[in-house]
Amino acid sequence: MLLVPAIAAAQALADDTLDSVMSMLAQRHHGEAAFTEEKTLSVMRQPLKSSGLLIYDAPDHLEQRTLLPRAQSVVLDRGILSMHIGAHVRTLRLSDYPQLAPLIDSIRATLAGERASLERVFELGFTGSIEHWQLHLVPRDPQMRASLQQIDLEGQRDAVSEVRVQQRDGDHSLMHITPRE
Repeated sequence: MLLVPAIAAAQALADDTLDSVMSMLAQRHHGEAAFTEEKTLSVMRQPLKSSGLLIYDAPDHLEQRTLLPRAQSVVLDRGILSMHIGAHVRTLRLSDYPQLAPLIDSIRATLAGERASLERVFELGFTGSIEHWQLHLVPRDPQMRASLQQIDLEGQRDAVSEVRVQQRDGDHSLMHITPRE
């Protein structure tokens, strides 16, 4: 019988800590960070490795400039996704590609400190402290859950340091993020 109040108290503490982290994230209006990423895809014999720069401007501008192995960029700005690979540019509305939206918006909404936006799309699990936290995202939509298993983010205070994405087919990626001060 004593276990139920203890579990409720632990959940309340986690909710309070998550709210504090989200508040700190929401206060950051601009950020730049270096990244390294490794993607393991079933159709590839070896993982794809890349590195570059991430840029965030609140509330909805997110840019990934890949420098290695070749220069390319992906920019999300006000719901429009632009991909630049060499001289080729492809632009699309994120709303027209619901399979991409959760992955991209999970990072954007986390950086913006938008807990409500995250909770609309994902079941949230939060552990840790303000100094080292983990956010576990599982898609709510069964159709989305058929391809995306989970997204795990780790961070310290107002900075995301790691993003892990696990697809249902076994493909997965791990991005390490190092803020540039």
